[in-house]
Amino acid sequence: MTSENHGTVTADSAVVMSPTGSTSEAAPFSPSTSKPIQELPDELIQAGWSKCWSKRENRPYYFNRFTNQSLWEMPVLGQHDVISDPLGLNAAPVSGEAISDAGLGNGQRKRHPSEDTQAGPNSFKRPKVEIPVTPTTPTVPISPSTPGVKPWVTTTDDKQGQTSVPAPAPYRPSVVYWDLDVQTNAVIRERAPADHLPPHPEIELQRAQLTTKLRQHYHELCSQREGIEPPRESFNRWLLERKVVDKGLDPLLPSECDPVISPSMFREIMNDIPIRLSRIKYKEEARKLLFKYAEAAKKMIDSRNATPDSRKVVKWNVEDTMNWLRRDHSASKEDYMDRLEHLRKQCGPHVASVAKDSVEGICSKIYHISAEYVRRMRQAHLTLLKECNISVDGTESTEVQDRLVYCYPVRLSIPSPPQPRVELHFENDVACLRYKGEMVKVNRGHFSKLELLYRYSCIDDPRFEKFLSRVWCLIKRYQMMFGSGVNEGSGLQGALPVPIFEALNKQFGVTFECFASPLNCYFKQFCSAFPDIDGFFGSRGPFLSFSTVSGSFEANPPFCEELMDAMVTHFEDLLERSSEPLSFIIFVPEWRDPPTPALTRMEASRFRRHQMIMPPFEHEYRSGSQHICKREEIYYKSVHGTAVIFLQNNAGFSKWEPTTERIQELLAAYKPSGRSLPSPGPSSTSTGDKDSKPVQEHLARSQDNSSPVDKTAPDTTNI
Repeated sequence: MTSENHGTVTADSAVVMSPTGSTSEAAPFSPSTSKPIQELPDELIQAGWSKCWSKRENRPYYFNRFTNQSLWEMPVLGQHDVISDPLGLNAAPVSGEAISDAGLGNGQRKRHPSEDTQAGPNSFKRPKVEIPVTPTTPTVPISPSTPGVKPWVTTTDDKQGQTSVPAPAPYRPSVVYWDLDVQTNAVIRERAPADHLPPHPEIELQRAQLTTKLRQHYHELCSQREGIEPPRESFNRWLLERKVVDKGLDPLLPSECDPVISPSMFREIMNDIPIRLSRIKYKEEARKLLFKYAEAAKKMIDSRNATPDSRKVVKWNVEDTMNWLRRDHSASKEDYMDRLEHLRKQCGPHVASVAKDSVEGICSKIYHISAEYVRRMRQAHLTLLKECNISVDGTESTEVQDRLVYCYPVRLSIPSPPQPRVELHFENDVACLRYKGEMVKVNRGHFSKLELLYRYSCIDDPRFEKFLSRVWCLIKRYQMMFGSGVNEGSGLQGALPVPIFEALNKQFGVTFECFASPLNCYFKQFCSAFPDIDGFFGSRGPFLSFSTVSGSFEANPPFCEELMDAMVTHFEDLLERSSEPLSFIIFVPEWRDPPTPALTRMEASRFRRHQMIMPPFEHEYRSGSQHICKREEIYYKSVHGTAVIFLQNNAGFSKWEPTTERIQELLAAYKPSGRSLPSPGPSSTSTGDKDSKPVQEHLARSQDNSSPVDKTAPDTTNI
């Protein structure tokens, strides 16, 4: 019997509706008035269940004070009535000790204290892990797909009235790229709610407009000062790199960084000076590129403040190259490539020296404009909250117990203001959400996924009244972070294929993603870039500020060198401090020439237990735009090798050792699916040439236009 089918029971009234619809007085269960029934287990009591007695029906029933559910039979955590609720939309969230039992998965279960005492002398004693009742066992929100309710209730812009919009029919995706039933084994210390300002469509719209303006400023500065187009994805990677060091208050734009000059942006602009190098397939392309480079280097050294020695070296090498081009018509592509590499080595340092001040000026200008935009948005946000009588400074601090708990989503300490109306309609398999003429789109499968994540994670919106506005903010935020160009940013948001996650979970107990988003996560436990909005959909916050004690994790970071380096530092710090089982399986690009610092450090780490290399073009990734792209475009082949590294402490190695059998299962999951992939990336038109090594080395670190996936396959952005 559920409250939906047999009436609602409240803890105050203590009245139960009988199956016939009549009411019965209810009283706490007393063994003297009926046959003895086994006492409730502790995990059910922690989850809010109590046993009551129905005088009308003359039998006991079970009532949950958190969810207002009532059942005739003893409830079983993690299960639901498949007849009245086949999709599990009304199932109570797994809580209590069942989380620990179910969270381990793969046939594992939580060790009981008696087992700890019986363990051998070399075994570790498992610490006491509790379930934080207050922040993580809320009333179960009504899902938008739940029959019999009207969940699409939002406030209007003017009168703050309520408007009901009919709910769509329940939607079941034909292909699912996630498994939200896997419970966590990640243990953390209980933490206080975060003080981020709650999201609001009006502020998010302003952030989107200012971010677009900042991108335009960047484009204009590169064009006017250096005569080049901005390096592809360089602005996106600038946002990632800045957030590693940013101490500002905006979730997206940097405003308080040291140093002011971004190493990432500076490096990528310098790589495209004097011209952008592209992948070479034919001899004529190589000859043309060599000519253009020589001409651009001479023009640049003539027009800038160069030393006499620099002018002499550049002009001599350019003249020598031009003479060689005029007299040697039988040269091969390899000859042209060798000549180009020689010219770059001779002229590059001199060209870089005259461009250094100008490029630093571009980086500094963009940063200071960003800081001004952040100040403007912050003021607008505070004004909006003040108009809603929400005090930011007067927020009461929440007492946090010093105890170990299973990880739970980010909670905000500042109440959310009333949300404006966001319109929803469906176009075939695409959900379209509109606010003030600004539309964002997501396919219905991922929209359904967001519903489930919201139901599992959100505690302040039991009737989904703020759901649509928060989905709009979520999609708009990620859209702005990765740009609006065709396939732009999809490489920075890529994810591992489903079979890999299944193998990681089955063989190594992985239940948590260190770098993901609500749009591309596989588990419902993940870290992501934007705790202020992602927390409502299950995010545990940014990984670099996520401190875990134990658990098995997958890490597939955005391929930003500064972010990956900070990630390794955080890994080693966590592994050093914890004596509990802790394991990280990391997927990073195999960049060897020059080597990536993050990869070099992990290979030399004392926590490295195993490493394997997946060759280029022999493994796949899921596109970062999977929530909106066509199904046949979701998977693409990687154009670079991927290094898979296992970092584990001693207890983690004992529990999740990368044995030969487990590694073989993971490699089997890595085998290409056999599906037809039109290109090695979301928009790549060229696969490059193995013989064009000098230019390829340059491209591997700069991402030219013709190869937008040189650094693809992050699990998504997070800082």
